[in-house]
Amino acid sequence: MKKLILICALLPVSTLAISAELYGQQTGQYLGQLGGSKYNANSAKNPYGRYGSKYSAGSTNNPYGRHGSKYSTGSINNPYATNPPVIRSNPYGGKLY
Repeated sequence: MKKLILICALLPVSTLAISAELYGQQTGQYLGQLGGSKYNANSAKNPYGRYGSKYSAGSTNNPYGRHGSKYSTGSINNPYATNPPVIRSNPYGGKLY
């Protein structure tokens, strides 16, 4: 019985999702969430969302944008970028400020 109570007490802690988010290193601009569902409006994987669309100016998937171009110094796609986006994680979920 003691083991069952201990397991039930620890279960909510072990199921917390850690939210990883992408930010422009130089600008601090929020660039979307990493991981999770591609249907999430804030996901960098959502091809129709603000942060995942290849047409959105603030998306890392836009090959002509500041954070998606292979030539930009602030791009995730430039292996020689001097200011690539940074990943920040939030163990409590939600947006980091």
